[in-house]
Formats: sequence, structure tokens, C-alpha cells
Amino acid sequence: MIIVLKAEASEQDANEILDKIASLGLKPLYMPGVERTVLGALGDERVLRQLHLDAYPMVDEIKPILSPYKLVSRELQAHDSVISVGGVKVGGNTFSVIAGPCSVESEEQLFGISQMLKQQGITMLRGGAFKPRTSPYSFQGLGVEGLELLKAAREEFGLKIVSEIIDPNDAKLMHDYIDCYQIGARNMQNFRLLEAVGEQSDKAVLLKRGMSATIEELLLAAEYIINAGNPNVILCERGIRTFETATRNTLDLNAVAYLKQKTHLPVLVDPSHGTGVKSLINPLSRASVAVGADGIIVETHLNPKEALSDGHQALTADDFATLMADIKPFVAATGKSL
Repeated sequence: MIIVLKAEASEQDANEILDKIASLGLKPLYMPGVERTVLGALGDERVLRQLHLDAYPMVDEIKPILSPYKLVSRELQAHDSVISVGGVKVGGNTFSVIAGPCSVESEEQLFGISQMLKQQGITMLRGGAFKPRTSPYSFQGLGVEGLELLKAAREEFGLKIVSEIIDPNDAKLMHDYIDCYQIGARNMQNFRLLEAVGEQSDKAVLLKRGMSATIEELLLAAEYIINAGNPNVILCERGIRTFETATRNTLDLNAVAYLKQKTHLPVLVDPSHGTGVKSLINPLSRASVAVGADGIIVETHLNPKEALSDGHQALTADDFATLMADIKPFVAATGKSL
């Protein structure tokens, strides 16, 4: 439920109502605005009748939150959220590009890619230290050694680190190595994992849509993270599984436009996994800009033929330079900046 206070309401008036909400076992929310202060109450809203909030002189309006996802809904917050990834802003008037290899393989590989990205003005490096793979025989990542290499790349090149977490017990382990936890498609509804990163409230979380997940399920997964205490969530559309076999997945760009209507969270697109076809990454990236995405995350590798995972969809240095040049006018046309 949303409680809109009158313009003249003081912080003391707000705190009085918040204390009453908490006394009923509900979760109180305090959202001061420029013109009005808005309060929220999450839980069984039926018990709010005991408070008779309409009798409070400083309460102007009471509205229920109709969507099943409360904290991520535009009903609760109309303006867009801007999320900090180690000080780099995602959302708002910026179009963000996150790039790097599927898996961290070696210092030479990671530093070479980091240098290339730095030259292109990229500030966020993605790289997997722990890799959930469909086959148990595929490369599973370097683990802690990979995290050490990512941390070294951050120190050497000043890049912010985005890396996938697959075990709730690794949340604290990874904390000092990364700037943003990535929740992969296979773990979107691993609720204990969502809660674990939700407890790390000083780190951003990039939440990818599951391969067969509905938009509502994605938003409810985000709700788990925020409800656990971490509001710094970035959504990512990375393609869903359909009957089509021409591409690795079906990149659902209409989901991006729909999400922008329903949630205040930033929305990124992953055209690498969304298509699995290197030649389609560029046009789908341009389409992502046009449909309102807040950024893209793409896979890059200086020698894709030798990549230990997803080399077929990784962009070379020349490919990536072409991509950045091609999306630039599209980004400018939306009024955003790279």
C-alpha cells in the first residue's frame, strides 16, 4: 500500500506513521520526494485497517499496490532508478556497455581484453570465474584464481567487475573481488541465491531472465533481492527458449519495452546469448537501443577460436570497435550518452 502525505507533512509525521506500520508486523518504506513524501507498507494490507490512516491529518491519499511485485513496480516508484556499479551509473541518461569474456582463462587473456575495452572507453568488465555449464565436462571456470585475476584487472585498468555467482555461500567470498554480482539465467529462481546477494546491499546485482521465465517471474525474482535489503538491481533480457532453432535463443525485445513500463529498474539486453550468432549481435544491439534498453552486455575475446567457452559468439577487437561505432548514433538519437 502507498500512503501519500500532504506537502506540509514533516519527517516527524512520517515517522509516526512508519512506527505504526512496523508495529503491525508490516515492512515500512520511507520515500521522501521533492514535493511530497510517500510511505509504503508491505505485507498483509488488511491489518492496515486497524490504523485508520485516513483519519491522520497529514495523509493525503492511500492507494493499494495492485501488482504482485511491490518494490520493483512503478506503482511504488514512478521515476527511473539509477544503479551504481562501483561508482559507474547504470540507467537514467546513460547507455551502458558491459563487455568481456564468457570465462576468465588467464592473465594474458584477461589483461589483453581489458586493455582493448579501456581503449574503447568501456568502464565495466564482465568475466566468469564460476561457470554453470550444461555439460559437466565443459570448462567450469578458474574459481578463486579467476576472481584474483578480475581483481588484478580492476586495479590495473580501473574497470568495474561484473561476475557470475552460482552458490549462495560465495556471496561473501566474492564481495571484495567484484562490483556487481551476476545472476545467470539458470539461477534466476534460485531463491536462496537471490536472498544471499540481497544481503550484500553495497553491491549491484545484474539479474538475467531465465530461459523459460515469464516477465512477471523475472520481476518477482528481482523482488526477492530488494526485499532482502539490496535495492541495486539491474534486469537483463538475454533471450528465451522457443521452438525456433535458427538462433541460440529468441531475443525478446518487446519484453524490454514492457519492463520499462512496469518497473523503475534499469533494463539491459544480452544479444550475445540472445542470438548465439556473432553476426546478429550488432543489429540486435542497435534494436536494443531503439526499444529503450539502458545498455547491453556482450562477450568479447581477442582470439575466439581459442576461447574455452562461447567462442562462437564472442566479438573480436575489430568487431567490438565496429559495434561501438554503429550504436553511437542510435544512442544519441535517444538522448542518451555512452
